[in-house]
Amino acid sequence: SWRRLYEAALQTTKITSMVLIVLCGAACFTSVFLAIGGDKVVSNMILNIGLGKWGTFIVMMLILLILGMFIDWIAIVMIVFPIFLPIAAQLGFDKFWFVVICAVMLQDCFITPPFGYALFYLKGVAPPEVTTEDLYWGILPFWGLMKIGLLICCMFPETITWLPNLIIK
Repeated sequence: SWRRLYEAALQTTKITSMVLIVLCGAACFTSVFLAIGGDKVVSNMILNIGLGKWGTFIVMMLILLILGMFIDWIAIVMIVFPIFLPIAAQLGFDKFWFVVICAVMLQDCFITPPFGYALFYLKGVAPPEVTTEDLYWGILPFWGLMKIGLLICCMFPETITWLPNLIIK
């Protein structure tokens, strides 16, 4: 009906506005953070840990995981990528590979408690007898499989870069 169409359009506008507000806030934060040299401070801190190439990579992924537990992925991308991409390039990682790995890690955050967004989506469509705790326990096998997939992509970067390299040549 026209009434339902109006309500759907109104809800869509509200949700889109919230996403745009998050984007604007993240862009403002990132601009100020970069302008005052925060990126250099964080980059130096991460690079001077002394864990080597892969240890630094693991630290960056852990930072993404922790941030992803509490912050929306759009804000994380806007805030973290301007800092992490130069670090990854400096460490010698392929930028395309690194971005895909970060995307998989952010996807992993969608099912990671306490604020796993996908868990709340599932709770919204699950029958009433399915509790949030059931969902937390139910995602464990998938979380493990995602970690195994991430590990395979890290150990064998060609799983990510093979096709793009083939197409670009």
